[in-house]
Amino acid sequence: MIQEMREKLGKEIEELTRELTVTLPQAIATAVEMGDLRENSEYKAALERQQLVQARLGQLHRRLAQVSELAAVPVPLDRVGLGSRVTVLDLETDETDEYTLVLAEMMDIDAGHISLASPLGRALKDRTVGDEVSLSLPTMVRHLRVTEVVTIHEAG
Repeated sequence: MIQEMREKLGKEIEELTRELTVTLPQAIATAVEMGDLRENSEYKAALERQQLVQARLGQLHRRLAQVSELAAVPVPLDRVGLGSRVTVLDLETDETDEYTLVLAEMMDIDAGHISLASPLGRALKDRTVGDEVSLSLPTMVRHLRVTEVVTIHEAG
């Protein structure tokens, strides 16, 4: 999972770096050739895009550093953590749900992938089978019991 995240971030960094070093300089040069820069919307748009790309690259490099740090943190063998697949029982409705805890960039609610930083992800983190959690939501409180945990070690 961490390797997937590195690849995803690396790909976006590569695309934005190309835009910053090739595409945008060409667009700026073309706009400069048009003349008066004070009223040149193409020039202003290219400069704004350049600033946006530079800011996004900074964010991506910071996130890549965080992911690398996360790779060094040991993942628990017997409790919910990054990459774990967790089955929970709603104690009020008797319905079961299955979630996989992932990094925020890989979150996909429809696939059952929830962020470790989400309220549910934080509530489930470090739990073991049999633990009960209360999750306060804006409209209600959910009471859940962890019924199964498959850690990243067992799944891979």
